[in-house]
Amino acid sequence: MKEISPAELKQLNDSKADYQLIDVREESEFEEVNLNGHLIPMGDVVDRINEIPKDKQVVVHCRSGKRSASVIHVLETQFGYTNLYNLRGGILAYIDEVGL
Repeated sequence: MKEISPAELKQLNDSKADYQLIDVREESEFEEVNLNGHLIPMGDVVDRINEIPKDKQVVVHCRSGKRSASVIHVLETQFGYTNLYNLRGGILAYIDEVGL
């Protein structure tokens, strides 16, 4: 599984790169703090798969990186995605390393 560091994600944002950020946490977590990603809770991903493009880089994140890794595994093995990156350490690492 491909990963991206918090610093690399910040660089994507700063350079205005064409990518999509998917947040697979629950709505209550998203409301507390978020990185302005597209919210698709983990349990809804398969039903909302049409919202996840295959033609550009997609960064998937959660709180610590475990749920997003599980989502990526399913999308890669069952749906043929090859453009997904897990945010290493999730939003907690992003806040620690980069800040909001």
